[in-house]
Amino acid sequence: MITLADLIALVRNYNPKTDEDLIRRAWVYGEAMHEGQFRHSGEPYFTHPVAVAALLTEMRLDDSTLVTALLHDTIEDTKSTYSEVAQMFGEEIAELVDGVTKLTNLQISSSEAKQAENIRKLLIAMSRDLRVILVKLADRLHNMRTIRSMKPAKQAQKARETMDIYAPLAGRMGMQWMREELEDLAFRVLNPEARNSILRRFITLQREAGDVLHRISGDIRTELERAEIDAVVFGRAKKPYSIWRKMQEKELAFSRLSDIYGFRIITNSVDECYTVLGLMHGRWRAVPGRFKDYISQPKSNGYRSIHTTVSGRDGKRVEIQIRTREMHEVAEAGVAAHWAYRDGERSVNPFAVDPAKWIATLTEGLGSEEDHDAFLEHVKLEMYSDQAFCFTPKGDVIQLPRGATPLDFAYAIHTRIGNSCVSAKVDGLRVPLWTRLRNGQSVEIITAEGQRPQASWIDIVATGRAKAAIRRSLRDEDRARFMRLGGELLRAAFENAGRDMSNKALATAAKIMGISDAAELRARVGAAEISARRVVAALYPDGVSETPQVDASRPVLGLNADQSFRRAACCQPLPGERIVGITYRGKGVVAHAMDCDALAEFEDQPDRWIDLRWQDGTHPAVYGVTLDLTISNDAGVLGRVCSLIGEHKANISDLRFMDRKPDFYRLMVEVEMRGVSHLHEVMTALEAETSVARILRTRDPSLRP
Repeated sequence: MITLADLIALVRNYNPKTDEDLIRRAWVYGEAMHEGQFRHSGEPYFTHPVAVAALLTEMRLDDSTLVTALLHDTIEDTKSTYSEVAQMFGEEIAELVDGVTKLTNLQISSSEAKQAENIRKLLIAMSRDLRVILVKLADRLHNMRTIRSMKPAKQAQKARETMDIYAPLAGRMGMQWMREELEDLAFRVLNPEARNSILRRFITLQREAGDVLHRISGDIRTELERAEIDAVVFGRAKKPYSIWRKMQEKELAFSRLSDIYGFRIITNSVDECYTVLGLMHGRWRAVPGRFKDYISQPKSNGYRSIHTTVSGRDGKRVEIQIRTREMHEVAEAGVAAHWAYRDGERSVNPFAVDPAKWIATLTEGLGSEEDHDAFLEHVKLEMYSDQAFCFTPKGDVIQLPRGATPLDFAYAIHTRIGNSCVSAKVDGLRVPLWTRLRNGQSVEIITAEGQRPQASWIDIVATGRAKAAIRRSLRDEDRARFMRLGGELLRAAFENAGRDMSNKALATAAKIMGISDAAELRARVGAAEISARRVVAALYPDGVSETPQVDASRPVLGLNADQSFRRAACCQPLPGERIVGITYRGKGVVAHAMDCDALAEFEDQPDRWIDLRWQDGTHPAVYGVTLDLTISNDAGVLGRVCSLIGEHKANISDLRFMDRKPDFYRLMVEVEMRGVSHLHEVMTALEAETSVARILRTRDPSLRP
């Protein structure tokens, strides 16, 4: 925990005229009130109010707000009272502390009806003094930074509340840095697998592409120097949640994302902003439709900046934001810039928005009781500016991503509505089905009996649900005919290969190819989406081609001559799989599969990561893999399974029976493989065997190094 002297020093950095005595008295009072209280982590509770106050100094806020942070939990959690705080620190601070207390007591993530009422109370509190929500946002940020000490159920509830309410609210107030951090902290709780996957891919991308940020920043500075413009350049990679959300909305794989890097250029004047824009477009090709001028048309929270996206070095798309220093201050602090201090005086920023005027745009009409529902709809539309909330003729709200069309709206209501859609009315006017919907619009879907989805609809819709429903409908139309034709094609292909076609073999092939079942496989073959020969090849691939043999003592590239190497027992990586090395003191380098869960433990230790890859060529069958087999309890089955493994030139090094039933056995088989293709070959052959009910490759996280 920072000390009182540290906190006062942080304040004096931007406000030399701070009332040190006021802050010192608030510290002593808050520490005394929270005496004997502890957080879930075991730390003294008062460390939390101090951390909240320190966060607010980063926004250069006034003494009253900092004192409120130090006292924000006293009325709620201690024997302190409103009257006592007012007597000791004044009515202004007492009202601020009381406002934060009331916000804390709102169960915002409760039922929808109660949530709407509580959001109304939240906004009423904001309208009285916006500093209340600034303290509450800093309070939530520190709680999210330390959320790991809470119980899992509480973590999930707080993370969802943060993602739904507090992060969008921070963004709406112009505090984009806080929104991004809140979203990422909540994302870490709600979907840790996705976040870790993106972080691992980032590490791989940086190794493969080098320091892209440094190179592009250098290119930008070169252009600025040639034009003799004095400006500051920042470069950064986008946050994991921002990347994941874009992947979901656009249904793109990570490898297909282009603009994952962003750059800011801070100039000295508005004229220089437009000069720099010309330099950037002169150096690189601008991406059409990705230019926004928030200098000439500022956002309601005071945000001003020029946004453009260009195809930069190596064809990579990069977003560039250009703004002045004063605009940058507002972009960082948002509405909070109104209270910012510098050299002991209120900082007069020409672009900072008056909070009273800003909050009035949200609370307009709140005084009329019958307008509450409309008011809440308006507030949600304003807060969730990256989504589109549209309404049915009955007033029901349909939530869609930005860029959605009436077809997406129809499928969001029901697949049957989407499939039979012929046209739509938006705000009472008939529009084409490819029209992009905006927040607050009313949409009426017009359907017709006998209407079926068209192939062109795939390119119109924006949501995964609509795309999947359209594809499914297009296949279903001729499904029966395609299944019959596909069955005949497959039967001929199996006969040509000298193999028998069975439902078990087709089901196994479908699983290998990522298809739901054998019936769907037949339909896709009949529709010419997949060739019958490819299905047979998936089950019975050709033997390993003649390639140079690899030295088993040094099978990977990327090690120093003095470094020892071994495979991680937890994930058992095989040649052909992407791997990364982790250095261990006294254990040398341990190779993990790129998707191994154990790697999450080393995200904050990049100096221990080593870029490894398997040598090209044929590896000897010395790499053990554990297979979980369930086989029928019939005479000769185990022998046939072992013989089948041997026929594929794989050696069984260990075999353990895990469960014995009257009709089935479950066993763990340790098999030595050449690589991942060899493993797939063996598993495919076993899956096609009628007596094998199930086969899995197992990984044991408990065997981490």
